[in-house]
Amino acid sequence: MTPARLPDAPTQPGSTRIVGATVVDGTGAPPRIADVEIRDGVVVSVGPTSAAATRPDRTVDARGLHVLPGFVDVHVHLTMPNDSRSESQATKFAEEHAFATAESMRQTVAAGVTAARDLAGLTPGYRNAVAAGHIVGPRMHVAIALLSPTGGHADPVRANGSLADYVAYEPIPSGAVVDSDAEAIRAVRTLLRTGADVIKVCTTGGISTPEDSPDDLGISEDQVRLIAREVARRGGRPIAAHAQGLAGALEAVRGGATSLEHGYEMSDELIREMLRRGTVLVPTLSTLNLAPDPSRKPPAVIAKKLEWQHRGRDAASRAVAAGVPVAMGTDAGIHPHGANLAELGHLVAAGLSPLEAIRAGTQTGARLLGLDAHLGTVTTGRIADLVLTDADPVADITSLADPERVRAVTIGGRKVKDLDGFFTSQ
Repeated sequence: MTPARLPDAPTQPGSTRIVGATVVDGTGAPPRIADVEIRDGVVVSVGPTSAAATRPDRTVDARGLHVLPGFVDVHVHLTMPNDSRSESQATKFAEEHAFATAESMRQTVAAGVTAARDLAGLTPGYRNAVAAGHIVGPRMHVAIALLSPTGGHADPVRANGSLADYVAYEPIPSGAVVDSDAEAIRAVRTLLRTGADVIKVCTTGGISTPEDSPDDLGISEDQVRLIAREVARRGGRPIAAHAQGLAGALEAVRGGATSLEHGYEMSDELIREMLRRGTVLVPTLSTLNLAPDPSRKPPAVIAKKLEWQHRGRDAASRAVAAGVPVAMGTDAGIHPHGANLAELGHLVAAGLSPLEAIRAGTQTGARLLGLDAHLGTVTTGRIADLVLTDADPVADITSLADPERVRAVTIGGRKVKDLDGFFTSQ
């Protein structure tokens, strides 16, 4: 497989030493007090201060703070702003949508997320804008669009022929509707040509769509396998499967999906298949646990949501207990941007320890993106995408849900958030 694209971001030249912090390194190791030395955007040492150490260009006194890896949210929708309403989105200009998306990206970074995977709606242009330093945002992997059959979860055409609300505020319609094998292959080739880092397929319907349900089937197991084979022929990419109900989740896993997005229904058989194949669960519990808004959703969708909340919580707990690998994904856009780390508390409620939840949100997420050689831990040789917080995330993981507790964020050693002026010399 071709190595995953490491999304570029501006780095901080020179050397920085973060002194006296409690380091939670993302590997699952216990916290320890250590100094973190950064040179040209890369962590070069983590440990006690050496008397013989060279003098850094800048020193950050982080006593009383915790340093963690920048978090990786592997399931976001950045083109869906927090204040999106269908009646207002349809009247906006494309530039307004673009600036709203940039604000979603800024909110994501401010929450402590330094790498994210957008699973429909974001074009590579935003990834390029972050790399060029034009906007502040996380390192991005993008799916661009999601694939489903006619009438499936990603079909934007409603029963009366009108278009779904989200079409108004995405730069391209998410729904890449494919029915035949030939259409599926053509869609995948088009996405790869456009610059997709991941291929997303919908093997079930969804809670949020009024014309289908999580029990409905979408892209078939055979087509998932066909798509996986086509992707492998072109250098390889992960395949993320929107799969909420059990039958479609089984088809996704057996067809070769890399990750199961949502996975709101689990059986012993599905768990065995996921463990055997190493399929990662992205349970998106932040979105699952949101109370449905009757002003924005029809009654049938609200009833569906309430029914599936219990199933989804139980499924996540069963998967965690069985040892299925879990990565942090919020479905932000449905869940508010900027509250991404609330997912960690939900993962702990599902059975992970705080250190395991942090690992799910850092190292495991980076591994799912194929970037764990570069990101996801505070260890020597990794890029200095870091979070400084005045919270103790091991004592109270829910404290990280408040973005005000995230006091500073660096990407490539360069400050992108600094509430207390720690990095003023930069």
